[in-house]
Amino acid sequence: MFAGQDRSRWHRRRSRTVERDDFDSLAARTEGPVMLPGQEGFDEERTGFNLAVRHRPAVIVGAARAEDVVAAVVFAAAHGLPVAVQGTGHGFSVAAEGGVLVTTRRMDEVRVDAAARSAYAAAGARFEQVIPEAARHGLAPLNGSAPHVGVVSYTLGGGLALLGRSHGWAADRVLAMDVVTADGRLRHVTADSEPDLYWALLGGRDNFGIVTGMEFGLVPVARLYGGGLFFDAERTPGILQAYRRWTATVPEEMNSSVALIPFPDDPQVPEPVRGRHVWHVRIACTGSAEAGERLVEPLRQAGSRLLENLRDMPYEQSAGIHDEPRVPMPWAADNAFLTDLDDAAIRTILRHTGPGAARPAIVELRHLGGALTRRPVHPNAVGHRDAGFVLAVLTPLTGDSAVDEHAFLDSMFKDLQPWTSGRFLNFMGHGDTADEERTRTAYTADDHRRLTALKADYDPRNAFRLNYNIRPCTPGDANGSDTS
Repeated sequence: MFAGQDRSRWHRRRSRTVERDDFDSLAARTEGPVMLPGQEGFDEERTGFNLAVRHRPAVIVGAARAEDVVAAVVFAAAHGLPVAVQGTGHGFSVAAEGGVLVTTRRMDEVRVDAAARSAYAAAGARFEQVIPEAARHGLAPLNGSAPHVGVVSYTLGGGLALLGRSHGWAADRVLAMDVVTADGRLRHVTADSEPDLYWALLGGRDNFGIVTGMEFGLVPVARLYGGGLFFDAERTPGILQAYRRWTATVPEEMNSSVALIPFPDDPQVPEPVRGRHVWHVRIACTGSAEAGERLVEPLRQAGSRLLENLRDMPYEQSAGIHDEPRVPMPWAADNAFLTDLDDAAIRTILRHTGPGAARPAIVELRHLGGALTRRPVHPNAVGHRDAGFVLAVLTPLTGDSAVDEHAFLDSMFKDLQPWTSGRFLNFMGHGDTADEERTRTAYTADDHRRLTALKADYDPRNAFRLNYNIRPCTPGDANGSDTS
């Protein structure tokens, strides 16, 4: 076993034994490009959406097909190298130092089977490709608030859908997966064919292999009532209390969140919110427009609105509800599932992130419950289904601010510990906020023990460790142990 820096030095020593002829042999077995540091395209290929994290692999395999992924994993195993996978690069956790980086953006096939109400997405496909294809048949995927995120990685982390209260977790709709495991095998995994691996992949993300394609169910949604209400945070200090009261009254058709956003004083920002701390209440109601209007009315009474853009819309326009940025940027982040949202919890949130706080941060509180609490027909490892809310905090990084921002996040979520039941993998950050202890909190204790045992079966040397890592357990070790 190797720990900390000793383990890193060992992996670097092993990677030095790889010769140029070995890389040439790998390139001969792949359809997509194989890139080494310094080669044209290498820097672009290794860069994801979060610019705060840059992989520094020994080699990149730009996979164009499942067989390329097999070749990359077999190559890594033969040379004792770790393997990382990158789709869109939104969910960065640990930067690859050496090893093999598999990028999947070239694998972007999407198919919709209207009769079966299902879709297939290859490893690099994004929801923005699936949504219009499904909409032609009055169907929708359970995508999140940002459709430019990759289908596979989002779903493997659980997939907290825009319509989650109405239709549940995206992971609960998965029908089948094609996955390359650490032994270099390409497997077709279903809940019936390999129930353990199916269970572990959905919630365990890339700890158990690289998923090259996924088949999943669609829901019969063609339109919704959605948009947002915008309030000046300094003039309406009671928004969170009003939102908490309101969420206790709404049916499953109502999906919502509330975000606190420090808008810059920039001419490109709409004048009513420019330079202000703004509460943005996001609404996605699957009921009729009339029902949505009635349900939202109590929120309108919470204070004077700066803007409102609620309307009946085709589902294809739902990305505009959250209006997530599409431009890559550097950021740090963390999150917590909250068991309660009492006044003390609200004061704690506002003390760290409110208009008078020392650091600007983007905060979002999402209402859970409804269909998200239900157990799926085919079990998976997605945890904390009983939480009432999830709080996510993102801080932009500039210059040398990373250390300070991570300290800010640590302080805030330490203070929120009395109300915290765990974390959501898809909203976790990178570096210190992606360590094994935080990763463990994404699961129940029993599920984490089962995951470490299955990791020992499917990846005993922890080749897939450049991620929110679940270490394989060793005999007699209930908590898992590093065997890399």
